[in-house]
Amino acid sequence: MNYTRIMQSLLLETAPLQHGLEEDRRILTFHDPKVYFDCVHEWNELSGSASHLQNVSYSSLTHSIIASSSLTARMESEFKHDITVEEDSRVCIHAVQGSIGSGPGVPWGVKQIRAPQAWSISTGHRIKIGVIDTGVDFSHPDLQHSVTRGVNLVNRGTLPYDDNGHGTHISGTIAAANSTQGMIGVAPRSTVYPVKAFDHNGSAFVSDIVMGIDWCVNTGVDIINMSFGMHTRSRALLDIVSKAYQSGVIIVASSGNDGKRRSVDYPARYPQTISVGATDRNRRIPPFSNRGQYVDIYAPGDKIVSAWLHGKYHEMSGTSMATSHISGTIALLLAQKPGIKPATIKSLLRRTSIPLRLRKGRTMSDSGEVQTLKFLREGLKL
Repeated sequence: MNYTRIMQSLLLETAPLQHGLEEDRRILTFHDPKVYFDCVHEWNELSGSASHLQNVSYSSLTHSIIASSSLTARMESEFKHDITVEEDSRVCIHAVQGSIGSGPGVPWGVKQIRAPQAWSISTGHRIKIGVIDTGVDFSHPDLQHSVTRGVNLVNRGTLPYDDNGHGTHISGTIAAANSTQGMIGVAPRSTVYPVKAFDHNGSAFVSDIVMGIDWCVNTGVDIINMSFGMHTRSRALLDIVSKAYQSGVIIVASSGNDGKRRSVDYPARYPQTISVGATDRNRRIPPFSNRGQYVDIYAPGDKIVSAWLHGKYHEMSGTSMATSHISGTIALLLAQKPGIKPATIKSLLRRTSIPLRLRKGRTMSDSGEVQTLKFLREGLKL
């Protein structure tokens, strides 16, 4: 098949991809890697002369590209059985706005999971954590030594500055390191790699998540924090999560804020991730948190104070907040015991957790709240 002729015809005759219009976005996954790479080669060859192709994305891990609906229709007719097409759905962050907070020192959640007691053993030194979110406030005093450049998938070519606050909040709980005036996160010497896939409204496309995970794997991060979710399945998202899992990256995902007892959002629903639910100060599950058999571990997520935009602090609630506690906890162990497989980490988290309190004095037996010090000590014996 003459891919050069086909791609020239398709790409130069179709309308540009528009980032802001959901109906104009599709994810095309190629069944044959050779067909994918041939098409991408032509795509790159033509991008210099076709300005609307310069910002088009593709994932080498899943052999998929992001295209406009008009281009998708043409490619389906040309490639027929060689591709799978799905809508580029919206994804939302898992948090509820709270109130303005003050610099908390060691936040209550970090204390509750006993992270400070683990710092004499590990502080997460040099562990790379990809935070796929709204970006980060690079100027925040508590994050000055905790973040690196990262990538911006919303506005290509610019730094992933946070214009929402959620990503900064997550990064603070994971890795804030201002012991004199600000706050300290769970793993204060780990490094956050901000991946801005979400806009100022806290909304992203599945394709941006796919590209974010692709970037994280290629950059060599150890952990990916995904404090977001959606209710619908996505073949492209499952494919990229599976590829990351197979490469040894540990993926921590928030279960969702729907208060469901038998279900969680995607991607936390995928077994390749570590699914996280929220707890409060009393080690109970707050009403908003999803729970049940699909939740692997719980962590503080109710009224969590962390870093915010313009050097400030903010209180937020959600399974998003719980997820960042788990990412930090895993970083502490990886700094001392690199190369542990994701499945082993998940099993260890569950085995070393402490039971949650339920009504009428009962406790939850299938999964509990993370116990960072015990997790670290048991992990070092592996």
